[in-house]
Amino acid sequence: MTHSSVRKNITIQTEAQNHPHEPVIVRTVGRKATITKEELFQAALNLIGPQKSIASLSLREVAREAGIAPNSFYRHFKDIDELAIELIDRSGLVLRQIFLEARLKASKQNSIIRSSVEVFITQLDADEGNLSLLLREAYTGSASYKLAVERQLNYFQQELKDDLIVLERLNHSKLYHPNLVAKAITQLVFNMGAKVIDIPANERKEIAEQTMIMIRMILEGARHLDEAKI
Repeated sequence: MTHSSVRKNITIQTEAQNHPHEPVIVRTVGRKATITKEELFQAALNLIGPQKSIASLSLREVAREAGIAPNSFYRHFKDIDELAIELIDRSGLVLRQIFLEARLKASKQNSIIRSSVEVFITQLDADEGNLSLLLREAYTGSASYKLAVERQLNYFQQELKDDLIVLERLNHSKLYHPNLVAKAITQLVFNMGAKVIDIPANERKEIAEQTMIMIRMILEGARHLDEAKI
């Protein structure tokens, strides 16, 4: 046993004697030997914020935040763009599941509107940062990132359209052009999110209430649309 190993053992034993009821934690210093995709996604989310787009991140920044050597990054992604696009796809999937659960819990159309908008507002401040990522990259990201966000919005629209059709059938009513209705609502809500993301939470309520009214106006108009007059 080397002198350094002896000194290390003595130090650990001394700590254990001084604090007999506390576990002794020995931390290793250095980089992680392995890393998962989820850890790299989280490292990227940790680094971006209101003033920093994922497009501005470097591979070395993400590797340093994740605690790995830059070469380990390539085990999962060929470059930072590939990570960004997969992260956008992942964020969209997570959010669609959250909004689906909110719609399923609501039993009436008004409550579906309110619960969906309220969940949307809540997600702006969620620790995961999935919604803020989509909103930011939709307006400030590169062309490939914007295309990835657009793909996610199309998924939102399709799922919302399917839900609206089922809901209208249950209420013995019908929407004209439900695909356009879903598109209008999706764009309205995401535009609202982009507007309120940087304002204090207590100032968002009025904009959220206005958004709910506009959604109801879209739905009522689509129910009574006379296609002969278009």
